Amino acid sequence: MVWEAIGSVLLGLGLSWAAAHRLSHRLPARRRVYVAGPLGALFGAYLTHMALGPGHHSLTTLIGAVTVGAVLLSLLLRPTGRRLHRPVPS
Repeated sequence: MVWEAIGSVLLGLGLSWAAAHRLSHRLPARRRVYVAGPLGALFGAYLTHMALGPGHHSLTTLIGAVTVGAVLLSLLLRPTGRRLHRPVPS
């Protein structure tokens, strides 16, 4: 379980770095991104581990960690600013 936690935090940091590198114009401050990624991945690892029980592979826990970390980072995304303005019917 300790290696799963360390691996999930490292994967969360990798996700945070990739998101901050590729989507910096749509994300809040980098500090918030670099905190949210590992925390989301750690929560995802915990959630997956508790859902599957003790007799499972560590790879499935890490997949769950990456999934929840990516979902949490996607919640930080802001709209681009280009919006379609539709005329109001009169």
